[in-house]
Amino acid sequence: MTIGQVAPLGAIAVDEAAVADFARRFVPGWEVESGVPDAMIYAVWTKLEADAAPAWGPHKRLAVDALRWARNPPAGELLRGRMTVLGKDKVGDNKGVVIAQHDLVDEAGRLVFSCLTRSVFAR
Repeated sequence: MTIGQVAPLGAIAVDEAAVADFARRFVPGWEVESGVPDAMIYAVWTKLEADAAPAWGPHKRLAVDALRWARNPPAGELLRGRMTVLGKDKVGDNKGVVIAQHDLVDEAGRLVFSCLTRSVFAR
């Protein structure tokens, strides 16, 4: 990983039935017409990041900070994830800490969600 590197996390479309089921189970009172609820947006990011993570090698997440929800896209919107490496620090001979920004954007490229992560990676 290099500072400034942008890694795609993949994409996922959340259909109306999935939004309705998630809202019914985890966000009582949320109306599907209001878009994808914040908790589901976080879950989508978590899924995309977890699916992409094996390609990065062994690592452990230390923190997720500066969570920001910018908008609630409508059900059916294709959400794309990306990770941008902001910084790296060596920790001994075999490990390093990577600080990264993660973004979810909608089909038009507008920000939906972002956060900062700190993770320990094998070097």
